[in-house]
Amino acid sequence: MRKTSRTDDLDEVVGRIQWRRFAALAVPGVALTAALGVALSSGAIAASFAVSGQQFKVSADSLTGQGFAQYGSFDTNARDELLPVAVTAIQRAELKNLCQSVVTSLPVVGDISLNLTAGGSTPVTATNLFVDATQLSGNAEFNNIEIGRDASTLDKGPDGAQGMQDLFGQQADDVRINDLRQVAWATNAGTFKLSGLSMKITKGKKECF
Repeated sequence: MRKTSRTDDLDEVVGRIQWRRFAALAVPGVALTAALGVALSSGAIAASFAVSGQQFKVSADSLTGQGFAQYGSFDTNARDELLPVAVTAIQRAELKNLCQSVVTSLPVVGDISLNLTAGGSTPVTATNLFVDATQLSGNAEFNNIEIGRDASTLDKGPDGAQGMQDLFGQQADDVRINDLRQVAWATNAGTFKLSGLSMKITKGKKECF
């Protein structure tokens, strides 16, 4: 019989702590090859298009939404590489003072920034909104939240807002996030109305946060 060492016990404890951290962040840690195969064949990969090689930043004074769901998934790029994301899906959303930015570094020229702003006086509105994010922060409040639900059974978000079976998911009737800060690979929406839209391209690095 093999003796259990102190190191083995420590590894087991650390493993449990990491799993809890995974669940709290709603982001998949390690995906099994079989699960990925099922996801690819069934169309469960998050974005419906190949994402670019650049992430973009989004900020807003506030986001309010009805029909919220969140779960882990993957985006793919043009090289068919898998990029882990946390999908946030909302049936109807309003954002105040929206800012979106992306910085491109070019040879000789240097950094070029694209900045988009909207929703200063009239909020930006979106329906069936899907955001494939790698970072999200802010002050959040949820109503009737369910944490730890199987991602394949989520039913409060938009149609299709479900992840893979046996993976972590959460959902709520509605959500409010103040001081939203987000880094993402992709955004999909059924409708996206931007009042007071302004887009600027400038030399140098100018980001929303």
